[in-house]
Amino acid sequence: MALKVGIKAPNFSIPSTEGKNFNLDKDLFNKACILYFYPKDFTSGCTSEACGFRDTFEVFDNLDIPVYGISRDDVEMHHKFRKALNLPFHLLADVDAKVSHLYDTVPLLMPFFTKRTTYLLDKKHNVAAVYENIFSAEKHIKSMVEKLKSPDSNSLLK
Repeated sequence: MALKVGIKAPNFSIPSTEGKNFNLDKDLFNKACILYFYPKDFTSGCTSEACGFRDTFEVFDNLDIPVYGISRDDVEMHHKFRKALNLPFHLLADVDAKVSHLYDTVPLLMPFFTKRTTYLLDKKHNVAAVYENIFSAEKHIKSMVEKLKSPDSNSLLK
């Protein structure tokens, strides 16, 4: 079960394709963001999801909402994935799955797996929206765009 809307998202620090450790509270202080968790680089569903975020990136970028993909792949694999797909956003390496556990994206009966889960965090890093569906990568993007276009989205950005 994913984190609930309204709760404070846990802070974390893990390696990034930016060439440094990414720290949620420091690097995105007072900034809304999208964190999307996915199982594995170069798999069909994960490639489709990354391309979906890439192809709609302008929507998030115009609202000054950074997007970060998180999986258990290492930074080297993330660099290859990012380059192959021409992704305009960075990927975070949760190799030991600590962040995946914090964000409740590890199934109880499949601890080696990461559930496809997308979080929209507001400027205070409270969970503003969450979408969890392992089979429909495209619906993750659609769900976040709809939330950002909804009348109550102004509170996320102020």
